[in-house]
Amino acid sequence: MSAALIIRNARLRTPEAPAADAIADTVAVVDGRIAAIGTEAEVRAAVPAAAEVIDARGGTLTPGLIDGHAHPFHASTLARGVDLAGVRDLDALRARLRDEADRLRGTAAWLRAWNLDYAAFAGRDIAGDAIEDAVHGMPAVVMLFDNHTAIATRAALDAAGVTGAERFADAGTIVVDAAGVPTGELREPSAYNRVLDHAPALTSAEERAAITGILAEMNRAGLTGAVMMDGTAASLDLFEELDETGDGLTLRLQSSLQHPQGLTEDETQAILAQRDRLGARWRGGLVKLFHDGVIDTGTAWLYEADRYGDGLVPFWPVPSDYGRLVQRYAAAGFQIATHAIGDRAIGETIAAYTAAGVRSAAGPAHRIEHLETLADADLARIAAAGITVSMQPLHMQWRAEDHSDAWADRLGPARSAKAWRAGDVLAAGALLALGSDWPVAQHDPRIGMAWARLRRAPGAVDAMVFEPEQRLSGEAALAGYTTGAAEAMGQPGGGRIAVGAPADLTLWDGDPVACPADELTELPVRATVVDGRLVHLAD
Repeated sequence: MSAALIIRNARLRTPEAPAADAIADTVAVVDGRIAAIGTEAEVRAAVPAAAEVIDARGGTLTPGLIDGHAHPFHASTLARGVDLAGVRDLDALRARLRDEADRLRGTAAWLRAWNLDYAAFAGRDIAGDAIEDAVHGMPAVVMLFDNHTAIATRAALDAAGVTGAERFADAGTIVVDAAGVPTGELREPSAYNRVLDHAPALTSAEERAAITGILAEMNRAGLTGAVMMDGTAASLDLFEELDETGDGLTLRLQSSLQHPQGLTEDETQAILAQRDRLGARWRGGLVKLFHDGVIDTGTAWLYEADRYGDGLVPFWPVPSDYGRLVQRYAAAGFQIATHAIGDRAIGETIAAYTAAGVRSAAGPAHRIEHLETLADADLARIAAAGITVSMQPLHMQWRAEDHSDAWADRLGPARSAKAWRAGDVLAAGALLALGSDWPVAQHDPRIGMAWARLRRAPGAVDAMVFEPEQRLSGEAALAGYTTGAAEAMGQPGGGRIAVGAPADLTLWDGDPVACPADELTELPVRATVVDGRLVHLAD
């Protein structure tokens, strides 16, 4: 790491100077901050003679990209084993699992897989018996792409001592058949963690390698920061360890601590005690709550039942308990992020935030995550209150043009039309942060920005555009990953290229705003700088 860095011959693309129309800018970085911007001669006077120099060759320099909602620690917990991206039918699923089972045969390992599309079970119940033969009867757990549903084989259920229905503090369900025998479908984390807690765990070294590996992948895609939604006290311990060894994080992270339903008072106090932990490129101060599940399995909380009669049961058996918890964390100075996908979950979250005050003592507004179907009245309430909207338009990639996907099928046409209302959020004046929800969707921000601009698959020019009126401009999509995401995470001066600002920068071969959205996913990222440190250089 050099204490000083010069990036020359760059076109600057910032909210303050959006034109990016001249090769006339050089940026100097000293000790993690932007020290000077101007001509090369002007800038060199502000840095040591030994500064490292990168020639942008006319490429575009933007503020560092920030993933507004990601789960990097899932690299060591849920996103393990076979990546099932693109598997959309049962035969393909069985084939992929059989190959992995053949590889693991004779070992004590559990077969793990993740990222499965619900379409693989179209027309039939999600159940473990569909994959028993493929995995040769070994313990296996397959995560559906949204990490709200898992499939466990009989051997995995037996190893965990799961023999029938069980009650959880939230809407988690071990699905059973008419005879009360578990089918293998496990809805929500409380249910699938009941099984995964008995699976072989990674060693500390393996866990660390998995996490630092995914952070390096994110750097190569141009990411300089992320809001981590799967943090624990143990993850903060790891960050401290990395700081102490001198390795440090290659991403600037704000880490949430999750408060699931059913925590004891001692467990709650333990979370409260973590509020002020921070390090060189990370900090806490954010608590993650859940107000519902997902639309696809009927666990989202809706104002009106879905087409199958589901969606009317909140995660909190006593709904007022959620409001009291918001009050408690807000009073303790935490920023609050609430998972709310269904329209009623969103509405109830707005009410709780408004009652508690929508900003933490440290400044950043409380956040609502996902907002997949949003009522008109609640859109206006969010904007009026100043609540941050954290949204992932690239989740639309699992929608079907004929609306046969589980999400649209449950909601029906009217509510499906109120999907991922990113354009309406900005028009209403609310703050919008964009992100991936990795490993639910790809962490590459180029894919996320392309979906926000196109609302269809990049490159599929003849594909149906979902709610075209909600498409974002290139400038708005970039802002969602820079200024919007930085403000959402309470990062002073973040998301901008300005003297004195943190030196978090992304260097592109071309302009990510002017680039046609269909070509954006292939636009090379030349370099990524985090806190003045060059963490990725393509050549």
